[in-house]
Amino acid sequence: MEYQIHVRGLVQGVGFRPYVCRLAREMGLAGSVDNDTAGVSIVLQAAPEQESSFMQRLLAELPPVARVDAVDVRVCRETRRLERPFAITPSRDTSEGVTHVSPDIAVCDKCLDDMRTQPHRIDYPFINCTACGPRFSIIRELPYDRSATTMSPFALCPDCSREYRDENDRRFHAEPVACNRCGPSYCMRCPSGLCVDTYAEVRRHLASILLRGGVVALKGVGGYNLIADAFSPAAVARLRALKERPRKPFAVMFRDVVAARRFVALSPQETALLTSWRRPILLARQRGALSPGINEGYCTLGVLLPFQPIHYHIFADTGLEALVFTSGNRKGFPLCADDAEAWRQLGDGVDGFVSYNRAIYNRVDDSVVQYVAGAPRLLRRARGYAPEPLCVGDNVEGVFAAGAERTNHFAIGRGRDVILSPYIGTLRDAAVAALYDDTVGRYTHLFRFEPRVVVCDRHPDYVSTRFAEAYASRRNLPLIRVQHHHAHAAAVMAEYRLFEPVLAVCLDGTGAGDDGCVWGGEFLWTDRAEYRRLSHFPYLPMPGGDAAARQPWRMAVALLHALRKGARFYPPGFCRRVGEAKVSGVERMCFSQELSPSTSAVGRLFDAVASLLGICDENSYESEAAVLLEQTACRATNRTLRYPLNRQTPLDLSPLFSALLDDVAGGRPAADVAYAFHATLADVVFAETLRLFDRSLFCGVVLSGGVFQNKILSELLCKRFAVQGIPFFLPEKMPVHDGAIAVGQAVVASACRGVD
Repeated sequence: MEYQIHVRGLVQGVGFRPYVCRLAREMGLAGSVDNDTAGVSIVLQAAPEQESSFMQRLLAELPPVARVDAVDVRVCRETRRLERPFAITPSRDTSEGVTHVSPDIAVCDKCLDDMRTQPHRIDYPFINCTACGPRFSIIRELPYDRSATTMSPFALCPDCSREYRDENDRRFHAEPVACNRCGPSYCMRCPSGLCVDTYAEVRRHLASILLRGGVVALKGVGGYNLIADAFSPAAVARLRALKERPRKPFAVMFRDVVAARRFVALSPQETALLTSWRRPILLARQRGALSPGINEGYCTLGVLLPFQPIHYHIFADTGLEALVFTSGNRKGFPLCADDAEAWRQLGDGVDGFVSYNRAIYNRVDDSVVQYVAGAPRLLRRARGYAPEPLCVGDNVEGVFAAGAERTNHFAIGRGRDVILSPYIGTLRDAAVAALYDDTVGRYTHLFRFEPRVVVCDRHPDYVSTRFAEAYASRRNLPLIRVQHHHAHAAAVMAEYRLFEPVLAVCLDGTGAGDDGCVWGGEFLWTDRAEYRRLSHFPYLPMPGGDAAARQPWRMAVALLHALRKGARFYPPGFCRRVGEAKVSGVERMCFSQELSPSTSAVGRLFDAVASLLGICDENSYESEAAVLLEQTACRATNRTLRYPLNRQTPLDLSPLFSALLDDVAGGRPAADVAYAFHATLADVVFAETLRLFDRSLFCGVVLSGGVFQNKILSELLCKRFAVQGIPFFLPEKMPVHDGAIAVGQAVVASACRGVD
């Protein structure tokens, strides 16, 4: 009998066709396999029992990176005569549907071995196979074939061509395959005038620069990175000056897991993620000191392992065990992916540029993950994860979701999948907004997306909102505006395929509320189509609007104003540190609704406490005060301290802050106060959730919003929900912050309108 089998999922660019071919030949079956725009198509001639065995093995023995989401099997009435052996046939452009596009994959161990033993690939710095190598960053078109990638200019040499066509070879139909004779090559250019174009010389000069404390711009998989010796204070200082990054921590790439464990504590689960093919930056608890300028004041360190062949060569050539590893861009600009762009931005701040002659078509930054409550939670979704789609269970075909303004990701809907863009950045920066526009164009082209409806945030001044308005207007499409926190909740519902109403706890720093105030401490009844505000954290004045988010001391003043406390309640040194005149000016602003819009945002409470404790008065990067408050709490020696809680009215925060201010005035260690604030706030949120939660009304509790990036708060809450047996949902496959807003927007738009 003849069977036509269609497979959807992560099945292109991951060695799936060669795998199918080898399996069928091993079983002595005739047929063919090819790519189409919607997945992989298999023609199989077999007896029914052979087909059953084939399908069992097909799903049980998948290549390491492959993932099957759906399989459709049809029996043909007429059986054609097919020649053995089973074959891979040319890809077809069969439909407007598209398959999943593989993320970029870290180099595998077998390729690292080949790099030492295969004559034509000795030290070849772009080595790859069907299980590893660049994918999304080089794809221009679908179906995924070499001609549709930026590898198309590199004609295969006889040796590579033979491997490419040998079904028993690991590089059988590996589209980026090449070698020293036919593949891309590195070169190096230095501001001093030095130019080298052989890989051996590039390696020699690169190592020399790093060993004398220099800084190198290195073209990576999805864009440039800046690297330097992690034990060189001078090099780290130069990086900070170049990136205009006075305090935000840097990530560190370690030579291997053994080296990493000397500096960070790693659980077995964290080790498995760190060494996986995704190779994200992992936030881990630090236990050893590097250069003091890397992450001063932090108990955690962002760590990653080599994922390109050249990384292994750098460590071998220098003998270093750790490199500062950060994105190659200046403040306010996106990651550099083009050589000329990198030279313009970084040319006066680095000692050398290491580039290669293969284009990066899709720019993609490094992903960031931390383990919270026993599961990996994405803080930045990019290399190794994007553009894997999320099946949301609703038909979202044709939905374009513009996302939020900060930590932006946009999304497009294909069938029941939402395809979330890689991390874009903060759209207030003009260069980032331009990248957003360009990436939307590339996504719509790659995924053959035809928009039918446009959806955006209700905030009228978001750059993403204005883009959506113009995008919808040009195409004469309907525009749907979705409330920020409804989108937060809907994103989590989408990830976990929740269709019944939930109690959504949405805690963040900002969001346009229905009453004209700034929301961010919300308890909502919500389903995919509607929401209702059940309760919220008390309103505080936000002196100067957005200025209060940049200057946490303003929120400290606003908090004392709301508590009806006078100047004598300011902590010792606060007014002198901030400036008496500035404090007095903001005190007067608090009486004006026009100058001080009301906010329920829990993120602003973290700002206020951080300033009152003298931890951070002005943010040098987004949410710095809140992050530093959590880092301070990590150093607490007293973890039993709690502040008063009114269980009848949990959201009355007066008892909490009165006691906290007494502790600050009495000189209690800042770390203990910071931890007590976290623990008591968890008590407040949990008590309010218990007050509202009804098992007959809600299928569970969803937790969303940027505040839940806070590991201490999230884990304390998750433990409480688990003990009470209340189902809770904290996202894993997408960020908990505004990076998931686009997913929620798409789901709400589909639920509200229905998408044909």
